Amino acid sequence: MKETAQLLREKGLKVTPQRIAVYNMLLGTTAHPNAEMIYKTLESTNPTMSLATVYKTLDFFKQLGLVQELNVGESSSRYDAVVRCHPHTVCRICGRVDDLHIDALTEVARKLVPDLDFDVECEQLILYGICKECQEK
Repeated sequence: MKETAQLLREKGLKVTPQRIAVYNMLLGTTAHPNAEMIYKTLESTNPTMSLATVYKTLDFFKQLGLVQELNVGESSSRYDAVVRCHPHTVCRICGRVDDLHIDALTEVARKLVPDLDFDVECEQLILYGICKECQEK
């Protein structure tokens, strides 16, 4: 918790229990939750937190580069505390979003950059399909 508080201070944010809770929750999950999921997860331990607070906090974090916002084709964005560019998979059945750890995909993006008349800052590759759990059902 001290590390999160220090990080928020370094980024110029006022340290609040709600901001610490939201950031720590994102650091501790690979589920890529949306704001509503974060709110529901934290509401029992943070009864004074509102859904609006979660949205505002996520917006601050995104602007400061503490989280990345993912648009995976749903009505609401997902959030990830891993801010370096990396690919994801999305299950069409259950909506699960996972990080995809395949170095070859990063290499493909790097090989394309010299052929583009474009300064690439980050790439977002999202593969859609059916996760193993849904395939087994």
